[in-house]
Amino acid sequence: MSERAVVTSEVRGFVALLTLTRPKALNALSRELMDQLADALAEADRDGGVRAVVITGSERAFCVGADIKELTGLMNARLLDTDGFARRLFDGLSRYRKPVIAAVRGLALGGGCELALACDVVVAGESATFGVPEVTIGVIPGAGGTQRLVHALGKAKAMHLLLTGEPISAREAWAGGLVARVTSDEECLSTALGIAERIAANAPQAVQMAKDAAGRAHETSLQQGLEHERRNFHLLLGTSDMREGIAAFGEKRKPAFTGH
Repeated sequence: MSERAVVTSEVRGFVALLTLTRPKALNALSRELMDQLADALAEADRDGGVRAVVITGSERAFCVGADIKELTGLMNARLLDTDGFARRLFDGLSRYRKPVIAAVRGLALGGGCELALACDVVVAGESATFGVPEVTIGVIPGAGGTQRLVHALGKAKAMHLLLTGEPISAREAWAGGLVARVTSDEECLSTALGIAERIAANAPQAVQMAKDAAGRAHETSLQQGLEHERRNFHLLLGTSDMREGIAAFGEKRKPAFTGH
Protein backbone atom coordinates (compact mmCIF):
# COMPACT_ATOMS: atom_id res chain seq x y z
CA MET A 1 0.00 0.00 0.00
CA SER A 2 1.15 3.52 -0.73
CA GLU A 3 2.18 5.65 2.22
CA ARG A 4 -0.32 8.25 0.98
CA ALA A 5 -3.60 7.69 2.78
CA VAL A 6 -6.62 8.09 0.49
CA VAL A 7 -8.90 6.18 2.87
CA THR A 8 -9.03 7.03 6.56
CA SER A 9 -10.37 4.70 9.23
CA GLU A 10 -11.77 5.59 12.63
CA VAL A 11 -13.47 3.33 15.16
CA ARG A 12 -16.28 4.93 17.16
CA GLY A 13 -17.51 2.47 19.74
CA PHE A 14 -18.73 -0.57 17.82
CA VAL A 15 -18.73 1.28 14.45
CA ALA A 16 -15.87 1.69 11.97
CA LEU A 17 -16.06 4.87 9.88
CA LEU A 18 -14.18 4.64 6.56
CA THR A 19 -13.79 7.91 4.64
CA LEU A 20 -12.64 8.28 1.03
CA THR A 21 -10.18 11.19 0.89
CA ARG A 22 -9.37 12.04 -2.74
CA PRO A 23 -11.46 15.24 -2.81
CA LYS A 24 -9.65 16.83 -5.78
CA ALA A 25 -10.36 13.70 -7.84
CA LEU A 26 -13.90 13.51 -6.43
CA ASN A 27 -12.90 10.23 -4.77
CA ALA A 28 -12.39 8.43 -8.08
CA LEU A 29 -11.61 4.74 -7.67
CA SER A 30 -7.90 4.52 -8.29
CA ARG A 31 -6.23 1.19 -7.59
CA GLU A 32 -4.62 2.84 -4.56
CA LEU A 33 -7.99 3.89 -3.14
CA MET A 34 -9.60 0.52 -3.80
CA ASP A 35 -6.69 -1.35 -2.20
CA GLN A 36 -6.80 0.86 0.89
CA LEU A 37 -10.59 0.56 1.17
CA ALA A 38 -10.38 -3.23 0.80
CA ASP A 39 -7.65 -3.31 3.48
CA ALA A 40 -9.72 -1.12 5.83
CA LEU A 41 -12.79 -3.31 5.35
CA ALA A 42 -10.74 -6.44 6.04
CA GLU A 43 -9.33 -4.89 9.21
CA ALA A 44 -12.84 -3.94 10.39
CA ASP A 45 -13.99 -7.48 9.69
CA ARG A 46 -11.15 -8.94 11.77
CA ASP A 47 -11.77 -6.53 14.65
CA GLY A 48 -14.13 -8.28 17.06
CA GLY A 49 -15.07 -4.92 18.56
CA VAL A 50 -16.49 -3.63 15.27
CA ARG A 51 -20.10 -4.61 14.58
CA ALA A 52 -20.98 -2.28 11.69
CA VAL A 53 -19.16 -0.19 9.08
CA VAL A 54 -19.99 3.20 7.55
CA ILE A 55 -18.41 4.31 4.26
CA THR A 56 -18.56 7.96 3.25
CA GLY A 57 -16.86 10.47 0.97
CA SER A 58 -16.78 14.26 0.80
CA GLU A 59 -19.57 16.82 0.54
CA ARG A 60 -19.08 17.19 -3.23
CA ALA A 61 -18.75 13.51 -4.03
CA PHE A 62 -19.22 10.13 -2.46
CA CYS A 63 -17.31 8.66 -5.41
CA VAL A 64 -17.38 9.36 -9.16
CA GLY A 65 -16.34 5.87 -10.22
CA ALA A 66 -13.24 4.49 -11.87
CA ASP A 67 -10.22 6.68 -12.39
CA ILE A 68 -10.31 7.10 -16.18
CA LYS A 69 -6.52 7.46 -16.38
CA GLU A 70 -6.14 3.95 -14.99
CA LEU A 71 -8.96 2.44 -17.05
CA THR A 72 -7.36 3.40 -20.36
CA GLY A 73 -4.23 1.44 -19.53
CA LEU A 74 -5.94 -1.85 -18.72
CA MET A 75 -5.82 -4.96 -20.86
CA ASN A 76 -8.97 -7.06 -21.26
CA ALA A 77 -7.27 -10.21 -19.97
CA ARG A 78 -6.12 -8.40 -16.86
CA LEU A 79 -9.70 -7.52 -15.98
CA LEU A 80 -10.62 -11.21 -15.84
CA ASP A 81 -7.88 -12.09 -13.35
CA THR A 82 -9.02 -13.01 -9.85
CA ASP A 83 -7.23 -9.89 -8.59
CA GLY A 84 -8.17 -7.74 -11.58
CA PHE A 85 -9.24 -4.10 -11.48
CA ALA A 86 -11.89 -3.54 -8.74
CA ARG A 87 -12.47 -7.26 -8.15
CA ARG A 88 -10.81 -7.48 -4.74
CA LEU A 89 -12.91 -4.62 -3.34
CA PHE A 90 -16.27 -5.54 -4.84
CA ASP A 91 -15.94 -9.31 -4.49
CA GLY A 92 -14.99 -8.70 -0.86
CA LEU A 93 -18.07 -6.54 -0.31
CA SER A 94 -20.34 -9.19 -1.82
CA ARG A 95 -19.09 -11.66 0.82
CA TYR A 96 -18.75 -9.20 3.70
CA ARG A 97 -20.15 -10.49 7.00
CA LYS A 98 -20.78 -7.26 8.87
CA PRO A 99 -23.41 -4.65 7.91
CA VAL A 100 -22.11 -1.81 5.73
CA ILE A 101 -23.89 1.55 5.53
CA ALA A 102 -23.11 4.12 2.82
CA ALA A 103 -23.46 7.81 3.68
CA VAL A 104 -23.76 9.50 0.28
CA ARG A 105 -23.50 13.20 -0.43
CA GLY A 106 -22.91 14.70 -3.85
CA LEU A 107 -21.98 12.53 -6.81
CA ALA A 108 -22.25 8.74 -6.73
CA LEU A 109 -21.58 7.84 -10.34
CA GLY A 110 -20.33 4.73 -12.13
CA GLY A 111 -18.27 2.69 -9.71
CA GLY A 112 -19.33 5.08 -6.95
CA CYS A 113 -22.97 4.17 -7.53
CA GLU A 114 -21.91 0.52 -7.62
CA LEU A 115 -20.08 0.97 -4.31
CA ALA A 116 -23.25 2.34 -2.73
CA LEU A 117 -25.27 -0.53 -4.23
CA ALA A 118 -22.85 -3.05 -2.72
CA CYS A 119 -23.58 -1.69 0.76
CA ASP A 120 -26.46 -2.99 2.86
CA VAL A 121 -28.07 0.38 3.68
CA VAL A 122 -27.73 3.68 1.81
CA VAL A 123 -28.37 7.04 3.48
CA ALA A 124 -28.43 9.92 1.00
CA GLY A 125 -28.07 13.62 1.56
CA GLU A 126 -30.32 15.89 -0.51
CA SER A 127 -27.42 16.66 -2.85
CA ALA A 128 -26.79 13.01 -3.70
CA THR A 129 -26.94 12.02 -7.36
CA PHE A 130 -26.83 8.39 -8.49
CA GLY A 131 -26.00 7.23 -12.00
CA VAL A 132 -24.16 4.77 -14.21
CA PRO A 133 -22.98 6.80 -17.21
CA GLU A 134 -20.60 4.13 -18.55
CA VAL A 135 -22.41 3.74 -21.90
CA THR A 136 -21.59 7.38 -22.68
CA ILE A 137 -17.89 6.48 -22.84
CA GLY A 138 -18.28 3.13 -24.58
CA VAL A 139 -18.32 0.64 -21.69
CA ILE A 140 -20.82 -0.75 -19.17
CA PRO A 141 -20.80 -0.98 -15.37
CA GLY A 142 -18.33 -3.69 -14.39
CA ALA A 143 -18.61 -3.93 -10.60
CA GLY A 144 -22.16 -5.18 -10.17
CA GLY A 145 -24.16 -2.26 -11.52
CA THR A 146 -26.11 -4.15 -14.19
CA GLN A 147 -27.15 -6.75 -11.62
CA ARG A 148 -27.68 -4.77 -8.41
CA LEU A 149 -29.56 -1.93 -10.10
CA VAL A 150 -32.17 -4.37 -11.40
CA HIS A 151 -32.52 -5.88 -7.91
CA ALA A 152 -32.74 -2.44 -6.28
CA LEU A 153 -34.96 -0.57 -8.76
CA GLY A 154 -36.66 -3.21 -10.88
CA LYS A 155 -36.02 -3.79 -14.57
CA ALA A 156 -37.77 -0.75 -16.04
CA LYS A 157 -36.04 1.93 -13.94
CA ALA A 158 -32.71 0.13 -13.98
CA MET A 159 -32.73 -0.16 -17.77
CA HIS A 160 -33.46 3.55 -18.10
CA LEU A 161 -30.37 4.39 -16.03
CA LEU A 162 -28.16 1.78 -17.68
CA LEU A 163 -29.07 2.59 -21.28
CA THR A 164 -29.32 6.39 -21.13
CA GLY A 165 -26.54 7.05 -18.64
CA GLU A 166 -28.78 9.70 -17.05
CA PRO A 167 -28.54 10.19 -13.26
CA ILE A 168 -31.32 10.33 -10.67
CA SER A 169 -31.68 12.46 -7.55
CA ALA A 170 -31.65 11.30 -3.94
CA ARG A 171 -35.45 11.55 -3.80
CA GLU A 172 -35.84 9.53 -7.00
CA ALA A 173 -33.43 6.93 -5.64
CA TRP A 174 -35.45 6.74 -2.42
CA ALA A 175 -38.75 6.38 -4.31
CA GLY A 176 -37.23 3.58 -6.39
CA GLY A 177 -35.88 1.66 -3.40
CA LEU A 178 -32.15 2.24 -3.87
CA VAL A 179 -31.92 4.48 -0.79
CA ALA A 180 -33.21 3.76 2.73
CA ARG A 181 -33.22 7.34 4.07
CA VAL A 182 -32.92 10.86 2.63
CA THR A 183 -31.66 13.61 4.92
CA SER A 184 -30.13 17.04 4.69
CA ASP A 185 -26.47 16.95 3.69
CA GLU A 186 -25.56 18.16 7.17
CA GLU A 187 -27.34 15.22 8.82
CA CYS A 188 -26.38 12.50 6.33
CA LEU A 189 -23.29 11.14 8.08
CA SER A 190 -24.74 11.42 11.59
CA THR A 191 -27.87 9.58 10.41
CA ALA A 192 -25.76 6.79 8.87
CA LEU A 193 -23.71 6.52 12.06
CA GLY A 194 -26.91 6.43 14.10
CA ILE A 195 -28.23 3.54 12.02
CA ALA A 196 -24.90 1.74 12.39
CA GLU A 197 -25.01 2.25 16.16
CA ARG A 198 -28.57 0.93 16.30
CA ILE A 199 -27.51 -2.16 14.35
CA ALA A 200 -24.44 -2.58 16.57
CA ALA A 201 -26.67 -2.63 19.66
CA ASN A 202 -28.26 -5.86 18.43
CA ALA A 203 -26.83 -9.37 18.78
CA PRO A 204 -23.85 -9.48 16.35
CA GLN A 205 -24.35 -13.08 15.26
CA ALA A 206 -28.08 -12.52 14.70
CA VAL A 207 -27.33 -9.44 12.58
CA GLN A 208 -24.81 -11.36 10.48
CA MET A 209 -27.15 -14.33 10.09
CA ALA A 210 -30.00 -12.01 9.02
CA LYS A 211 -27.74 -10.37 6.43
CA ASP A 212 -26.57 -13.78 5.22
CA ALA A 213 -30.12 -15.12 4.87
CA ALA A 214 -31.40 -11.98 3.13
CA GLY A 215 -28.52 -12.19 0.67
CA ARG A 216 -29.89 -15.52 -0.55
CA ALA A 217 -33.12 -13.89 -1.68
CA HIS A 218 -31.62 -12.89 -5.05
CA GLU A 219 -29.33 -15.89 -5.42
CA THR A 220 -31.58 -18.91 -4.87
CA SER A 221 -35.16 -20.08 -5.22
CA LEU A 222 -37.68 -19.13 -2.54
CA GLN A 223 -37.65 -22.66 -1.13
CA GLN A 224 -33.84 -22.73 -0.92
CA GLY A 225 -33.87 -19.30 0.71
CA LEU A 226 -36.41 -20.42 3.28
CA GLU A 227 -34.33 -23.49 4.10
CA HIS A 228 -31.24 -21.31 4.57
CA GLU A 229 -33.17 -18.91 6.79
CA ARG A 230 -34.39 -21.84 8.90
CA ARG A 231 -30.83 -23.14 9.20
CA ASN A 232 -29.58 -19.77 10.44
CA PHE A 233 -32.49 -19.48 12.86
CA HIS A 234 -31.70 -22.84 14.45
CA LEU A 235 -27.98 -22.03 14.67
CA LEU A 236 -28.80 -18.91 16.70
CA LEU A 237 -30.91 -20.84 19.21
CA GLY A 238 -27.78 -22.17 20.90
CA THR A 239 -26.02 -18.82 21.35
CA SER A 240 -25.37 -16.99 24.59
CA ASP A 241 -26.71 -13.81 23.00
CA MET A 242 -30.07 -15.47 22.35
CA ARG A 243 -30.32 -16.47 26.02
CA GLU A 244 -29.27 -12.95 27.06
CA GLY A 245 -31.85 -11.40 24.75
CA ILE A 246 -34.65 -13.53 26.17
CA ALA A 247 -33.55 -12.83 29.75
CA ALA A 248 -33.31 -9.08 29.14
CA PHE A 249 -36.78 -9.04 27.59
CA GLY A 250 -38.24 -10.80 30.62
CA GLU A 251 -36.39 -8.52 33.04
CA LYS A 252 -37.34 -5.36 31.08
CA ARG A 253 -33.74 -4.21 30.60
CA LYS A 254 -31.37 -3.61 27.70
CA PRO A 255 -29.49 -6.74 26.66
CA ALA A 256 -25.71 -6.88 26.90
CA PHE A 257 -24.74 -8.78 23.77
CA THR A 258 -21.22 -10.20 23.48
CA GLY A 259 -21.28 -11.82 20.05
CA HIS A 260 -21.26 -15.35 21.43
